[in-house]
Amino acid sequence: MFTGIIQGVAKIAAIQDREGLRTFALEFPPGFCQDLAIGASVSVDGVCLTVTELLSPTAASFDVMQQSLNITTLGGYAQAGEVNVERAAKDGAEIGGHPLSGHVDFATTLLSVRHSDNNRVLRIGIPPAFRKYVFAKGYIAVNGASLTVAEVNRAEGWFEVWLIPETRRATVFEQKQPGDALNVEIERATQVVVDTVRETVQETLGKLQPVLEAILKEKGLTLDDLIEPNELPQ
Repeated sequence: MFTGIIQGVAKIAAIQDREGLRTFALEFPPGFCQDLAIGASVSVDGVCLTVTELLSPTAASFDVMQQSLNITTLGGYAQAGEVNVERAAKDGAEIGGHPLSGHVDFATTLLSVRHSDNNRVLRIGIPPAFRKYVFAKGYIAVNGASLTVAEVNRAEGWFEVWLIPETRRATVFEQKQPGDALNVEIERATQVVVDTVRETVQETLGKLQPVLEAILKEKGLTLDDLIEPNELPQ
C-alpha cells in the first residue's frame, strides 16, 4: 500500500526491452534506497513495481510486464525521463494522502494547464467508464500523487487539480504539458459507494429505471448526478 505522498523524483537511467518485458533502471535521490531490498514495492508514477535488482546505493531495476506497459504510461517512457516515486508504506505509518494500491485504473491525457497566483492547475481527461467515480473535493491519484479534485465536469469528461508550490517542487508535474499522458487511480472507497448505490437503485427501480434515466437525460442529468459528493467518504 502507498499513501500518495511522493517521496522523490527518480531518473530513468536505462531501459531494456525483452520479449513481453521491459526493465527500467532508476536512479533515486540520496537516502531513498536505504534498507531497500529485492522484492520490495515502489510506486513509479503511480504503478506498483517490484525491485528485481539493487544496482548501487542509489539505483535499482524493475521488470514491467507487457500488460502494465499497455494500460499505463510506462510503455511510452524513454531514458533520462523523470518519474514520481514512493516507497511502500510501513505498518503504523501516517497516511498524509489517501490509501493507494498502485494499480492504475487508466492512462489519460493532460488537457490543459493554467496558472493562478502560486498554483498550477491541471485539467485532466476522464474516460466515460470512470466519470461516475470522480467528485469535486474527493481524492484521486495522478502519477502516484494523492490530490484533491477541485472541479469536475462529467458531461465533458474532465477534472481539475490545483498544485501548490510544494507539490510542484517535489513531483514531475511542473514539467508536464498539454497532451502528455498521466496515470490515474480512482479512490477505492468512492468506487465502492458509487457501485453499491447504483446496484441498489437498479434492484429497487427494476423496469422503472429506463424511464427515470430517460427523464433525467432530458434535463441533462444521469443517475450518477443524484449521488451527492458530501455523502461519499472524503
